[in-house]
Amino acid sequence: MVANKERAIKRKASEGGAKPEPITSKQELLDESNDEDNSNESDYESDKENLLGSIENEGEDSSDSDGEYATDDDEDDVLSFESLNSDGEEEDEEEDAGATLEEVENEAEKDDEEEDGEDDEEADSADDVNSDSSPEEDEGDLEDSSDEELEEEEEEAKENGKEKPAKAFQRKQREEQFESDDEPLPDDLKLGRIEDVLGTGEKKTRGLGVFPPVPKRKGKAVQDEYAAGDTSDEEDIRNTVGNIPMHWYDEYKHVGYDWDAKKIIKAKKGDAIDDFLQRMEDPNFWRTVTDPQTGQKVVLSDEDIGLIKRIMSGRNPDAEYDDYEPFIEWFTSEVEKMPIRNIPESKRSFLPSKAEKHKIGRYVHALKMGWMKTMAEKRRLEAIRRQPKFYMLWTTDHGKEEMRRIHDHVAAPKRMLPGHAESYNPPPEYLFDEKELEEWNKLANQPWKRKRAYVPQKYNSLREVPGYTRYVKERFLRCLDLYLAPRMRRSRVAVGAEYLIPKLPSPRDLQPFPTLQNLIYTGHTSLIRCISVEPKGEYIVTGSDDMTVKIWEISTARCIRTIPTGDIVRSVAWCPNSKISLVAAASGKRVLLINPKVGDYMLVKKTDDLLTEAPRSDTVDSERIRSAVQWGEVTEEEKKLGVRIVITHFREVRQVTWHGRGDYFATVMPDGAYRSVMIHQLSKRRSQVPFSKSKGLIQCVLFHPIKPCLFVATQRHIRVYDLVKQLMMKKLYPGCKWISSMAIHPKGDNLLIGTYEKRLMWFDLDLSTKPYQQLRIHNAAIRSVAFHPRYPLFASAGDDRSVIVSHGMVYNDLLQNPLIVPLRRLKNHAVVNDFSVFDVVFHPTQPWVFSTGADNTVRLYT
Repeated sequence: MVANKERAIKRKASEGGAKPEPITSKQELLDESNDEDNSNESDYESDKENLLGSIENEGEDSSDSDGEYATDDDEDDVLSFESLNSDGEEEDEEEDAGATLEEVENEAEKDDEEEDGEDDEEADSADDVNSDSSPEEDEGDLEDSSDEELEEEEEEAKENGKEKPAKAFQRKQREEQFESDDEPLPDDLKLGRIEDVLGTGEKKTRGLGVFPPVPKRKGKAVQDEYAAGDTSDEEDIRNTVGNIPMHWYDEYKHVGYDWDAKKIIKAKKGDAIDDFLQRMEDPNFWRTVTDPQTGQKVVLSDEDIGLIKRIMSGRNPDAEYDDYEPFIEWFTSEVEKMPIRNIPESKRSFLPSKAEKHKIGRYVHALKMGWMKTMAEKRRLEAIRRQPKFYMLWTTDHGKEEMRRIHDHVAAPKRMLPGHAESYNPPPEYLFDEKELEEWNKLANQPWKRKRAYVPQKYNSLREVPGYTRYVKERFLRCLDLYLAPRMRRSRVAVGAEYLIPKLPSPRDLQPFPTLQNLIYTGHTSLIRCISVEPKGEYIVTGSDDMTVKIWEISTARCIRTIPTGDIVRSVAWCPNSKISLVAAASGKRVLLINPKVGDYMLVKKTDDLLTEAPRSDTVDSERIRSAVQWGEVTEEEKKLGVRIVITHFREVRQVTWHGRGDYFATVMPDGAYRSVMIHQLSKRRSQVPFSKSKGLIQCVLFHPIKPCLFVATQRHIRVYDLVKQLMMKKLYPGCKWISSMAIHPKGDNLLIGTYEKRLMWFDLDLSTKPYQQLRIHNAAIRSVAFHPRYPLFASAGDDRSVIVSHGMVYNDLLQNPLIVPLRRLKNHAVVNDFSVFDVVFHPTQPWVFSTGADNTVRLYT
């Protein structure tokens, strides 16, 4: 069926008088279209001229009687008789036809003589379309008329102002057709107007009708919307955000961006009063709408109102369209008795081609595997080939390493953007005043504490700016950032935030604990470094930089006694034995054992009787101990003040601490090397050096409350020694750089450590040598920590003005971990020279806490 259709199209094209072209196969047409245009036109669109020739031919039938292959281009070619010429005026075809009739007849006679043998075949009836003639014979008919003759005829026609040879040749063919049938020449071949030829009625020619003219619409003439050259089907849209929900811009001041990428600001919206006034005053209020794209008010025209009304009433939106114009019968309504072909359709015509399916499948597979490239891919590869080639310095950047970097790419850390202070002309508020500059210069040894790494400066112009002195250092730091940046990405477990926060009990359930400030003890003239509480909880003792030791009554905040020491008092400790009344104070290189003379009179007298005479001992101390420490007698003046014994050391004493039974106490001298720690026995008045080697700069020591153990804290580690066996039991690793203080739980199984790095660490001595938990609850260095003797409370104090009280419950069940809950931050001390709270201690029986600070006060929180 397809082959016969092709023969019919070729014959009609030769009879139509169009310029013959060599007929190519469908595959060649596809190849040409792919190479030139990459278009997706069908086979029938490529044979547009042949189809048009068959439609314009009135003398013969076309195999496309059912309109199967009719396209819109056919209608356009037929209706082109009524289009305007290039000058905008209608062609006077009557004059053109009258002027060229004789020349057309002469040319037709010449062509008749040259193609005498071919006219007979071309004048056959429509039944010859279905004849068994081969396509080669039809192609031969088309090739006889050479291209050169047609070109010469066109040139002669242009010179003489005659009709185009294609139209003349077509008219000649029709005349020969009627002559071969011995019929008189019809009127349509005579000279006349095109409107007379087409007419208003329809002329039937063997089942195919001639296309009548396009019906004219009522009103003004329709103009071509593409006449100005604009092929866009869209309107001039000012807002370029696209087809998105406009409520996304409800939070912003603009509703989108125009063609110049500028924000389209929302129109001001009035309230209900403005709407009411506009409704009353504006006659166009009822036809005003809001453009959702730009938010502007748009007044609808009469045409728009009419369009809306027609759409609402269900009519045609176009007002010029006539719904009741007469029906145009494009094709014949007469049923043919005999079909043109009676051959049944083959099964192959209903099924898609398997060969083409396999071929397309091979193309798709080749594209996926990269064997076949698209034109864009070929151009991209060619551009890459022309670029210069670079080679990696390390071989590890190829192969698996390269694939790993592609899939697990880690971006380099971004640099911090410069601020206003880095400008050459910064605002005045960014410039340093004298106080800020003095603080900045004071932190030269600790540059990490500075608020800025540079001093902002102001210049009148950019030419006055000198070279940047920190440029090389900043480049070096940037290189370190890139060099030390992580090179791998770790998979993170998706855990909700609520699961990361431990479920802690409410602070109300953990009462009692200190919540507010009750008393302030004032009297010292300089910062107070240390504090200690009497075992019965009635008095406290404090040591200050004003070289005095003061005894206070807790309940009244009254200073009972002031004892001058002659040097800065760095540590005081009340003897834990309740049978004697004694205070040890470390002042300079001396340790003073003072009878505070408070409390029970009999207890004070008993203490004086005990310390009056020194016990006799047959043992002789070694030279190493005698050169480090000496027990001496006190003067009469010191005796009146309450000083009973003076122990002189060879270095400055920083700390003094008592053993739980009250007979032994230890002193710490950080500069004493292996003799930094000394243990003294009060009953025998002798001292000993427990260590023979220096293990580091010792910060503080602590006795175990139950066992004969000594905790020694250096800058980075804590060692636990057995005093009976004289060996090291355990070494704790806090993982910090500088330990400041430590405290042990009354049961002896847990240790609390404070550091200058703002971290508070809890050690479970039975669990591990590393911290069980780390708390980052302070914003500055921690200087003191303490446990309550009875309640499950512990406190920490630091330079951030705060004393933080926390709940620390230790269970008797060894399988249950301690419960740690921060409870209250008490922030009443002031900051003096970057120092705030120095020491903190709990009351022995009540849930009260005392704190000393650089503001020369002692505060009681209850």
